[in-house]
Amino acid sequence: MLKKLHVYLIKPTQYDDDGYVVRHWRGVLPSNTLACLAGLTEDVVAQKRLGESLQVEIHVLDETVDRIPVKRICRSQRGGHTKTIVCLVGVQTNQFPRAADLARVFRRAALTVMIGGFHVSGYLALLSEIPPDIQELMDEGVTIVKGEVEETWGDLLCDAVEGRLKPLYDFINNKPDLYEKPIPVIRKEYLRKFVAPNFGTLDCGRGCPFECSFCTIINVQGRKMRFRSADHIAKAIRQNYQDHDITFYFFTDDNFARNKNWEAIFDALIRLREEEHIPVQFMMQVDVLSWKIKNFVSKARCAGCNTVFIGMESVDPGNLAAAGKKQNHVPEYSQLINAYRSSEISTHVGYIIGFPHDSVDSVRRDVAYLTQDVRPDHASFFMLTPLPGSMDHLMMVRRGEWMHPDFNRYDSHHVVTVHPHLKDGAWGDSYFEAWRTFYSFDNMKAILRRTPRRIYWNNFMRFIWYKNSILSEGRHPMMCGFFRLKGRKNRRPGYPILSRWEYYTGRAKEIRAHLAGMARILLEMEELWLQTRHPSEAEQRVVEELAKISAACGRLKVADLQLAYMRAKTQFPALHVPSKLHLLWAKWIPLLAPSKVYTRADLHWFWHAARQRWVERRWFRIPPHRVAFNLFRDAQLSLMFFLHLGRAR
Repeated sequence: MLKKLHVYLIKPTQYDDDGYVVRHWRGVLPSNTLACLAGLTEDVVAQKRLGESLQVEIHVLDETVDRIPVKRICRSQRGGHTKTIVCLVGVQTNQFPRAADLARVFRRAALTVMIGGFHVSGYLALLSEIPPDIQELMDEGVTIVKGEVEETWGDLLCDAVEGRLKPLYDFINNKPDLYEKPIPVIRKEYLRKFVAPNFGTLDCGRGCPFECSFCTIINVQGRKMRFRSADHIAKAIRQNYQDHDITFYFFTDDNFARNKNWEAIFDALIRLREEEHIPVQFMMQVDVLSWKIKNFVSKARCAGCNTVFIGMESVDPGNLAAAGKKQNHVPEYSQLINAYRSSEISTHVGYIIGFPHDSVDSVRRDVAYLTQDVRPDHASFFMLTPLPGSMDHLMMVRRGEWMHPDFNRYDSHHVVTVHPHLKDGAWGDSYFEAWRTFYSFDNMKAILRRTPRRIYWNNFMRFIWYKNSILSEGRHPMMCGFFRLKGRKNRRPGYPILSRWEYYTGRAKEIRAHLAGMARILLEMEELWLQTRHPSEAEQRVVEELAKISAACGRLKVADLQLAYMRAKTQFPALHVPSKLHLLWAKWIPLLAPSKVYTRADLHWFWHAARQRWVERRWFRIPPHRVAFNLFRDAQLSLMFFLHLGRAR
């Protein structure tokens, strides 16, 4: 008799270009699919649908931040009274090869295995025949789940427990009503593996009414909008705040602006903020017409929105027409960005490179227009990728066009098709040039100088994330975390397992290069902060007093600086005023003087000159007292920077 059931909900990752499993010490974006399935599974268990006395353990694993204990899972079913069900959930196309490899390992251990997600659902939604790779998994005993499972998850688990799972379940045409379905569950131990442990995810609705040819959403979740109850959402946010101190959410709806319940949801969030003093904030995805919806932007601001992700895709009208983006009007892009910025909401646009009209020169010109005229706060660049489940993929299959056979590369970060104008590496070169152009020091500085104080650190922290992902990790930010972890034997089948000496010496070089890259990024970001930071209220008051004294007396002395601080303290008693010792330091350490624009330029020049003299063996030209003094200044400045970063986090 069955006494215990293990349900493993596993979100697989992908392999890197060398065949190693991609995993990070800390992630950035938690998986909403895991949260959804965890909530649904807990609801099934609570209803006793799997049996009155059956002990059920739910294990939630995200391979982007978790090491999957494959051997332990394979051993978990030993004994006649325990059963293990492995659910590989939310599998994207680039994760399918890894999911398939895991599924085969678990099937060899005689475990029950199911695979669902956008890849299998989208692939099977548009093709009349089952593709060979999916059929092969089904022949090995893996169950494929096509579509959403909010109304059928209990039936699937019951079939799994009873040993009567079918090879394929097709729910693609049975879109569930989400209104009162279980809300995605927050697990604090899971969120601790991410940079922001107060960060949760929630899908308030699903579907999108538009017809973009590259999109898989409309062919999996449909074009008819469905949404959750505003009261249920508010209840979940309240509970998550009380139990786990979750204050920030990513609303994963593909297009929140077309959620017919948006106003009720915003009103519920406003009540939580104003009446219950729950400091909830969120980011959401919207279309380019959202700013025209009456009260949408203003209510989003009041409800706690600090970032919108906008599907802008291109600034070339021909490319937009080719992609079916009829709703996008390039002349209105600046108005769109200004509408959100005026409400102190950060704008983050998605931009695709590889449309039919793109060329090296046009991409360079269009990115310049994006940065200089449209001026969003952030941009995520993607290579046009024919994902299974999109009309682009279907049309290419019908035309017999070449597509790369390895789905592991379908992450919008690799070239997988042939482009008529971007050949011989030009596509990849243009793609990475776009990242470097947008996230250049000058453009980041321009963005932060026009950024309202409320969202300054929101924008700044995302710059660190993106610079680290592209420059240090070499991965797309949406699929990247902080500090890559590797396992010597955790490699894709077919790739050799290196000897310990080969692996660890190579890994040491990688870590050294990564840490050096991170150090360069942090120094750049420190300089960016110095040149763009908003002065505190105390600094502003002191500057005003110094301006008055300077106008009356001319050149300032230390006594004048002390006088300015004392006047500011007299007028604003709540302001913190440094001690006399700090004021004396200010005479010798210009970086502490609040009355000027801070920069690392003099420090950079000194260390560059010292390094050059060291290389030339002119050691006597390196003054020891200046080395000590500048080391102190550097440490002090870095401490200030990291303290601000810590508070912002």
